[in-house]
Amino acid sequence: MSVIVKNLTKSFNGKKVIDNISFEVSEGEFCILLGPSGCGKTTILRLIAGLERQDSGEIFIDGKEVSNLSPGERDIAMVFQSYALYPHMNVYENMAFPLRVRKLSEQEIDKKVRETARLLNIEELLKRKPKELSGGQRQRVAIGRAIIRNPKLFLFDEPLSNLDAKLRILMRVEIARLHQKLRTTTIYVTHDQVEAMTLGQKIILLNEGVIQQIGTPEEVYNEPANLFVASFIGTPPINLLEGIIEADTGGIYFKSGDIVINLESLESLREYAGKEVTAGIRPESLVPGQGPFSGIIEHIEYIGAEKILYIIPAGKSPSNRVDILGPKITIRTTSTFQGGRGESICFSVDTSRIHFFYKGLRII
Repeated sequence: MSVIVKNLTKSFNGKKVIDNISFEVSEGEFCILLGPSGCGKTTILRLIAGLERQDSGEIFIDGKEVSNLSPGERDIAMVFQSYALYPHMNVYENMAFPLRVRKLSEQEIDKKVRETARLLNIEELLKRKPKELSGGQRQRVAIGRAIIRNPKLFLFDEPLSNLDAKLRILMRVEIARLHQKLRTTTIYVTHDQVEAMTLGQKIILLNEGVIQQIGTPEEVYNEPANLFVASFIGTPPINLLEGIIEADTGGIYFKSGDIVINLESLESLREYAGKEVTAGIRPESLVPGQGPFSGIIEHIEYIGAEKILYIIPAGKSPSNRVDILGPKITIRTTSTFQGGRGESICFSVDTSRIHFFYKGLRII
């Protein structure tokens, strides 16, 4: 089942929360709606589900315009952040409920409940009430109740946000496994970029009700369309430098305060000579140890396989940190890095991996 959204607009109390949104989700695709809180992603999901009605625009599910159809007529299943399980029913009854609504025989219901429980590894939980389950177990039951009807479209509204970090990782793997097995078209809402990058085949990144970029996880990370995308995607965040492009017969340079980066391999930037641009440098594109740039290590985060270094640029003191690189420069390096807080450090830049933005839009 494919989903096509055309020119969707929605306002609440006179405030536009969705502004002329259009996108497509192919049959069997796992699509992520990603963005900060309040960007409109859950509203889009509710519009697709039929829980809200758009002000204008069209929604097509499996080639059929569905704006006048009730949620029950759209053949979708939705999994909520709050699980939405019936507290007075045990797991078996919670999963059987949507099948009883459809008036299936008890024999068929029993078969489907047990098959679904086996798929989700919750067979031993069928007699328990929701209050007797952990958060991860409740979410499995909620997913089971959704998939038991074999719907053509799954909608997930931040289903893992109530779980602890370890459970979120486990449930991400479970959801990915289920999608690989069932191949059901899925639209998944999250503000967590790790969930988006690890689960999604397509990411739709939103901000303030407007789509900023649509692409694969690799595309939104390696080819961010604008400064918002570059800043939102990536942990630690991208380093941003405000500066100017200079060009002469000797080459092309990016100058930001005292820092000068030779861009001899980026001839296409010559047309921006004399213009103010923003350079975006991912923390892994900075290499500590040797190079033309220097600073002082302000802080080091050790996170197992790697270390994150926070550097104060040379010539700047901790009391004067409103500088060309913002508060600090961030470098991602291996856990074997030798150095300590307060020490001097030299580093180089992989110029082939610098992103340049002009008036907020990516130019290279």
